[in-house]
Amino acid sequence: MMFGPSPLEQFTIYKILPLSLGPIDLSFTNSSLFLLISFFFMFIGFNSIWSKALLIPTVWQNILESLYEFVYYNIISENIKKGGGLYFTILFSVFYFILFCNLLGMVPYGFTVTSHIVITLGLASTIFIGINYIGIRTHGLHMLSLFLPPGAPLLMAPLLVFIELVSYSFRVVSLSLRLFANMMSGHCLLKILAGFAWAMLSSFSILSIVHLLPLLVIVAIIGLELGIAFLQAYVFTLLLCVYLNDAISLH
Repeated sequence: MMFGPSPLEQFTIYKILPLSLGPIDLSFTNSSLFLLISFFFMFIGFNSIWSKALLIPTVWQNILESLYEFVYYNIISENIKKGGGLYFTILFSVFYFILFCNLLGMVPYGFTVTSHIVITLGLASTIFIGINYIGIRTHGLHMLSLFLPPGAPLLMAPLLVFIELVSYSFRVVSLSLRLFANMMSGHCLLKILAGFAWAMLSSFSILSIVHLLPLLVIVAIIGLELGIAFLQAYVFTLLLCVYLNDAISLH
């Protein structure tokens, strides 16, 4: 019995330019390539539009201004009580970087950078360290009060502090796993359905007609995946705002 390529094959990282420095592997991979492509689309696209900004905006300028307003008013302002505008640039960049990476993975023969836990965990860890730095710089050691809910009895303090500390530490894990798992599972499902439809079409029987059914399902799931690509970028940035608000405002 013949089987097609594994649905997980699309997540394989391979070296384009092998390079090593002793035991350290510095090779340029397909993942690195699509990271650069995502950055290129963001940087060139946004800068080319803003460099030609007019008092009466063009269609593309209108779209970009709407994107700015969405991130600022719908994500940052609603979830950071004070000083959220100071962090607009980094949060805006994170949102659209993840969105571009997610959408680029939907292009045929593309590679979904955010389907790898090492990428999402690295991104979440880096930003989470920055959030804690902001909290310590703002409140000093008083930030430790974040681990003891207000009004809690002192006898319960050791247990509550331990629970809060574990929960706080796992924020970065849940943040990265959510993005990685959603992108990976969606692409696997598309690959399985596409292989199923191709196998039916290649059977040269009555199944060749029935294969249209999984193809219709694939079209619907592609639409769903596009929505998930946007939703996961939104959820990732939204949770970053919630965590940043905790670090700034404490309880």
